[in-house]
Amino acid sequence: MQLLMPGNSFGQVFRLTTWGESHGAAVGCTVDGCPAGLVLDVADIQRELERRRVGQSKVSSQRREPDEVQIVSGVFEGRTTGTPISMLVYNSDAKSSHYENIKDLYRPGHADYSWDVKYGFRDWRGGGRSSARETIGRVAGGAIAKLLLARAGVQIIGYTVQLAELKARVIDESEIERNIMRCPDPEVAALMVERVDQARRSLDSLGGVVEVRARGVPPGLGEPVFDKLQADIGKAFFSIPAIKGVEFGEGFGVADLPGSENNDPFVRRDDGSIGTSSNRHGGILGGISTGEEIVVRLAAKPPASIARPQQTVDRAGNPATIEVHGRHDPTVLPRLVPVAEAMLALVLADHMLRQRMARVEFDD
Repeated sequence: MQLLMPGNSFGQVFRLTTWGESHGAAVGCTVDGCPAGLVLDVADIQRELERRRVGQSKVSSQRREPDEVQIVSGVFEGRTTGTPISMLVYNSDAKSSHYENIKDLYRPGHADYSWDVKYGFRDWRGGGRSSARETIGRVAGGAIAKLLLARAGVQIIGYTVQLAELKARVIDESEIERNIMRCPDPEVAALMVERVDQARRSLDSLGGVVEVRARGVPPGLGEPVFDKLQADIGKAFFSIPAIKGVEFGEGFGVADLPGSENNDPFVRRDDGSIGTSSNRHGGILGGISTGEEIVVRLAAKPPASIARPQQTVDRAGNPATIEVHGRHDPTVLPRLVPVAEAMLALVLADHMLRQRMARVEFDD
């Protein structure tokens, strides 16, 4: 009989396991299945964690964490050894006292009730394991996946395309890291910052959409049935806290199109390779990559922790009013970008390694 395992690991060949809680001693991850010989420095991991880090701007949580990563195994003389790579980040600015007076109340929009129902016990300090602080391990593991993919010419880039009613009108990728919203439209980015500031002052929060693209992905990645590439990417993205919707390519827009318009015609490129003249399919057909850009969008809900009075119940079911104070993101979008990039990188790295075992080359 196959035992059911808790869902703390992701991937088959390139496998990530994360561990730790928001207000515990530390958070971290273990990456297994990374081939030996990959050049890896702690700075490669730290660079990605800096993009995810709290307290980096006025549109993120003001919790002050340096998020300094330590690689404790799997790397020797600057290269991966082929053994599990373990990494950790110590929590240094957790303030559990912010949660003591509401520990027996179910916060609207949070996992408090569902965790209580499942386990009969939960870590009420900042959400414990369900906190977005868990994504540190994802970003650290994704940084390694990005390095592996880069050797194959694969590049991943993400950005904010929508905050509430505000949508980017132009995509200038050079602008993404120049503004705190990580939006490719500088004019709309400025409006987004103002909109977030309004929400913060009114004790509210905002959701939106992040788009992620993978370029240089070779055709042939993915499995044809249950492990379709979009299925694994979808699982990866839906496992991120706050994600409520995922769409590929034209996404829900395909419902408005006849097949004659939705189909992407195949063409022969100048270099002799085969591709499509458009990319409404978002780089995946039949669960397998086509060689076109993989284009995915993630819809994130507004952060649930707001200081406005809200109606709820306590663990006994008694009606109560709750106000969630502390240091919380008014929107997750800028810090979601590196997390989404990391999860896409993890899926593609896993399927790239799996593809090496997919077929035997025959001599004609």
